[in-house]
Amino acid sequence: MLVVDASIAVELSLDTVGGDATSQLGGQELIGPPLLWSEVSSVVSEMAYRGEISERLASAALTRLTDGSLNIAERRPEGLILEAWRLAREMGWAKTYDAEYLALARLLGCRVVTLDLRLRRGADRLGLVVTPAQL
Repeated sequence: MLVVDASIAVELSLDTVGGDATSQLGGQELIGPPLLWSEVSSVVSEMAYRGEISERLASAALTRLTDGSLNIAERRPEGLILEAWRLAREMGWAKTYDAEYLALARLLGCRVVTLDLRLRRGADRLGLVVTPAQL
């Protein structure tokens, strides 16, 4: 089981080649906290607004995100928000967004996979965060 963050989910949703996201990440069960879907839709919308991707690609990405074809399951274990708050304080972060991914991984005993090197470096001491190349 892997927690995918928004950076991974954006790339998976924009995949124009197609394919199963789980096979792209070693066939593992993919999960995300509730905020994942809002973050990804916001990033995709911003990319389309800036002209980085077409409206058509943005629409296709959001369809893949919401129709279940990415095979990412939402998980909201008891204590997720409080654990995210604790982790944000422990890491010295003002916001809890990134901490929510870490909290989910910690509560479920798994790792977070990300393309966000800032998150990877920032949370390195927790031993919870990997990049796809490290899988």
